[in-house]
Amino acid sequence: MVKHIVMWRLKDEAHGNSAEVNALLIKEKLEALSGRIPGVLSIEVGLDFSRTDSSAEVALYSEFTDRAALEAYQRHPEHEALKPFIGGATSERRLVDYEC
Repeated sequence: MVKHIVMWRLKDEAHGNSAEVNALLIKEKLEALSGRIPGVLSIEVGLDFSRTDSSAEVALYSEFTDRAALEAYQRHPEHEALKPFIGGATSERRLVDYEC
């Protein structure tokens, strides 16, 4: 199994929306991928409530059957379609992929 975790810090404003609105939209868009891409076992998106200087506004936790499934997810057209919106709203991104 492969776990894929991504955290995003968002711009104060992007796409005509506040960071809070964009966080909700990112959550909705990512969660809509659940069950639509083969090899994706789970997708969970959380929004930060602590709002500290070291916090990210959005976190993605997802599980995949294997590395090939993660690679297929990253290239899948439905995932690719989200990248311009998420990238345009993001000021910083961190991720970790690991097997267990």
